[in-house]
Amino acid sequence: AVMTKGLGNGAPRELGDVVSIIGPGMKITGDCESDGTIRVEGSIEGAVKAAKSVVVGKDGIVIGDISTQDAIVAGRVNGSVTAESRVELQSSCRIEGDIRSRRVKLDEGGQIDGSLHMGAKLQQKSEGRSKVAEKTQSSAPQTA
Repeated sequence: AVMTKGLGNGAPRELGDVVSIIGPGMKITGDCESDGTIRVEGSIEGAVKAAKSVVVGKDGIVIGDISTQDAIVAGRVNGSVTAESRVELQSSCRIEGDIRSRRVKLDEGGQIDGSLHMGAKLQQKSEGRSKVAEKTQSSAPQTA
């Protein structure tokens, strides 16, 4: 496993535990990718992909698609939000784009302009193609 040194206490930490912060007043143009969590308090113009979670703060802005395990959105997103496990949409969120997740929590006041796709089917769609390919290969006659 790849390890990084912890902050201050000297204990090693997994890369998945690292939180990358796009602070207030900071603007990034381009895609962002992390093995841990990305917290957006500034603005990103580009795709945001994090293995663990993406948090868009109340004043955060993402103009691009978000892809992660868990997403919490309190700010503005112009693009799709895809979370393998869960999406939490807080009362201050403004989303223009589709949302895909197994579970969704929407607080009263949150605004969404787009489609909502929920359920275990999300995994099956992407896995379905590879399963069909596996079946095709395994059912092919075996020659010695």
